[in-house]
Amino acid sequence: MTVGNLRNAQLVIDLNALYSNIKNAKDRLENGTELFQVVKADGYGHGAVQVARTAEKAGATGFCVAILDEALELRHAGLTQPILVLGITDPEVAVIAAQNNISLTVGSTDWIEKAAHLLKAADHQSVLKIHLALDTGMGRIGFQTPDELKEALSLLKANSDVLLFEGIFTHFATADSPDDDYFKFQYQNFKDFMSVVDKRPRYVHVANSATSLWHQVCDGNMIRYGISAYGLNPSGREITKLPYALQPALSLTTELTFSKLVKKGRSIGYGATYTADSDQWIGTIPVGYADGIPRAMQGFSVLVDGNFCPIVGRVCMDQLMIRLPKQYEYGTQVTIIGKSGSASISADDVADYLNTISYEVICGFSSRLRRKYV
Repeated sequence: MTVGNLRNAQLVIDLNALYSNIKNAKDRLENGTELFQVVKADGYGHGAVQVARTAEKAGATGFCVAILDEALELRHAGLTQPILVLGITDPEVAVIAAQNNISLTVGSTDWIEKAAHLLKAADHQSVLKIHLALDTGMGRIGFQTPDELKEALSLLKANSDVLLFEGIFTHFATADSPDDDYFKFQYQNFKDFMSVVDKRPRYVHVANSATSLWHQVCDGNMIRYGISAYGLNPSGREITKLPYALQPALSLTTELTFSKLVKKGRSIGYGATYTADSDQWIGTIPVGYADGIPRAMQGFSVLVDGNFCPIVGRVCMDQLMIRLPKQYEYGTQVTIIGKSGSASISADDVADYLNTISYEVICGFSSRLRRKYV
């Protein structure tokens, strides 16, 4: 998608906020525990390469992504630290991962067998680093029993010429919940799995952002730091007590491109879903659902000159309309997420209105919005 560099509509990314959040997390870790910054989904919409470089300065020693292409983007940008692909990658491209020193997640023995065969058949053999995923209760990917894990460990040992057992991990489903019963259940399952591991690999990791904030690292030596690096609370509003203040790194600003006085009785937008009940100033701004502003945001308020201004009429693909308290000129700044005067709107505010989570909000902004780093 074309980036709108000539349009005044941008995600403003505060690199100092990113640095502070990551540094605070790193400073809380025990000696010997590493922090891998999660930069999947283009750094949660913030820009993967820029986030990774800031994270490195703040003390991150590696990165996590979701797919191999995201890892290759970091390598092509010159980043040399360890990179782990958290999702399952087709074994057909295992050679590419090995050649680029990218670690892959494995959750089945047949994957190990196929990848080992392909690596051995490659013209230039490379060793592929492997992290074994354990399904302790997330129900997504990973080995489901200690016996399956034992078989996988045996296969890795038999193919140690092309496969290196670098890590083992699980993922907690409820680390961001005040109720920790299921968390304890998963942790016990993890300990049962680990009882069959004779020699621990370099990385043992179970902690995501929520686990690092409200639980122990659980006998691991690395955390996967995600949403909190971007200044957002992983629990939304469920758990408000934090060990350090999180600084949101993302703002979304644009401008008025048009304003007009609409007479009482006139309707606005597709479907004529809004009709003015009095004479009103209506402003138009140059973003819409193609930029990641959902149609469901009709009725939500944005900020103009510190005033909350509701979105009226349906959000269009490329534009939306707002009700203004008075006439404002073309070019007046509009804040969708961020601060304006003494007022502010957070990603959680948007998420609450849309009945979703802040993760979906920030990951939903399209590449047409330019990223501006400050």
